[in-house]
Amino acid sequence: MWLFRLDQYLHSAVQGSTIAPAHPYITFMKELLRTNDITLIPLVKTLLDAEGIMSFEMDVNMSVLEGSIGILPRRLMVHTDQLEAARTLLRLSGLHIEN
Repeated sequence: MWLFRLDQYLHSAVQGSTIAPAHPYITFMKELLRTNDITLIPLVKTLLDAEGIMSFEMDVNMSVLEGSIGILPRRLMVHTDQLEAARTLLRLSGLHIEN
């Protein structure tokens, strides 16, 4: 369903325009989690995958810039339509994440 909307978004740009849409997949995603804890994101991704909720981890490669010391948080994004289901899943799993 959301891939169809992405396709519509990409084709809705004015033909011949020099302005490219900036990361169109991000417009359909919301931040579920932001953390410096490198063990929390794989745990949450595993829970989401088990329930069929697609997620995307952002800022993974920022460790190259920071020197791998973990000061820059990573973000876990989910589709806008699945955000509440993902939050409910985390609550039921005992993970209390503030966002």
